[in-house]
Amino acid sequence: MSNTLPEEYYQILEDLQAADFVLVELTLYLDTHPTDQNAIAQFNSYVQHRNQIKYELESRFGPLQQFGNSYSDAKWSWHSSPWPWQV
Repeated sequence: MSNTLPEEYYQILEDLQAADFVLVELTLYLDTHPTDQNAIAQFNSYVQHRNQIKYELESRFGPLQQFGNSYSDAKWSWHSSPWPWQV
């Protein structure tokens, strides 16, 4: 696949990866501190933030996941979008 994606694709993808990293770290922390209300609030905030980033990326560049994890547009563009491991 040629590198024909705009720079903003990579920036949004990097933002998504950063949010995922924070969520993994908070998950590990909450596994050992399940009553930390501040951490739970942070986790929920990042879930919302991640969903916004994912929505922006998918609405501009196509779905990231399949099997019901991402919506499809009217053209079923799953096969034409750059897959995350291709960029």
